[in-house]
Amino acid sequence: MRSRILSVAMTVGLLVPLGGTAQAAEMGRAFPDRLPLPDGFQPEGIATGPGPVAYFGSRVDGRIWRADLRTGKGRVFSPGPGTPSLGLKTGNGLLYVAGGTGGDARLVDLKSGRVLKRHVLATGTAFVNDLVLTRDAAWVTDSANPVLYRLPLGTKGAAKTVPLKGDIEYQTGTNANGIVQSPDRRSLLVVQSNTGRLFKVNPRTGYARAVDLGGESLQFGDGMLLEGSTLYVVQNRLNAVAVLKVARDGSSARVVERITDPRFDVPATVARYGHRLYLPNARFTTPPTPTTPYDAVAVRP
Repeated sequence: MRSRILSVAMTVGLLVPLGGTAQAAEMGRAFPDRLPLPDGFQPEGIATGPGPVAYFGSRVDGRIWRADLRTGKGRVFSPGPGTPSLGLKTGNGLLYVAGGTGGDARLVDLKSGRVLKRHVLATGTAFVNDLVLTRDAAWVTDSANPVLYRLPLGTKGAAKTVPLKGDIEYQTGTNANGIVQSPDRRSLLVVQSNTGRLFKVNPRTGYARAVDLGGESLQFGDGMLLEGSTLYVVQNRLNAVAVLKVARDGSSARVVERITDPRFDVPATVARYGHRLYLPNARFTTPPTPTTPYDAVAVRP
């Protein structure tokens, strides 16, 4: 395993792994490597696209900030409900939002910024944290309760609760956090932040089996991104992104490197646009005030 420090300046590059719109947008144009966010915003989630845009959620009040990746400029796209906006994903013309301590998930129209649907997932203690979109559902983690929530795609239908069982055991602190599909798309992969373990979850039964990490730990694992057999796991308080090669069925994975960068300040999650990974600096170790500055940074994997 090797570790590297990336220093990303204003770069222009030809997109190799991805094609289409993203490639055309970046050819011949310098994208900023830093995206300023509003003071006091306390970012958590990020979603990119369609097109060269990124959406960020606020832990303070749930505002959604929409940034242009070509210029770095942004604006409030959707006002918050006064409760957090954590994990974000875009799909089907919607922005799916995990509601943290609000115990909900919201579906926001990508054209107007209006909330079109609110799923109440938990009425007591909850920390609805992150989500992934599959072919037929959105799956959401709860770091305070040993369950997954299954949301239908689109604005129709009701959410279902799937209890987690098997190898995963909830403990004090942040439990199930980031979530992706396995490479074969038959299972879900969930990282448990406080234990550093990764689990392969059967979406039908909720049975979680520990993934063989070869003795590695993913402690402080937060947001995740899967591309083919490559899994990026943000280890927030370690200011690092673990890069793993994952077996097709998700039963085992090996850390092949860790990406670090001097601009990381407790990044919470990760999303890709073009040849760059974008990470919001949550700054969990910095006392938040209304004037505390926040940003997101871009690195090239």
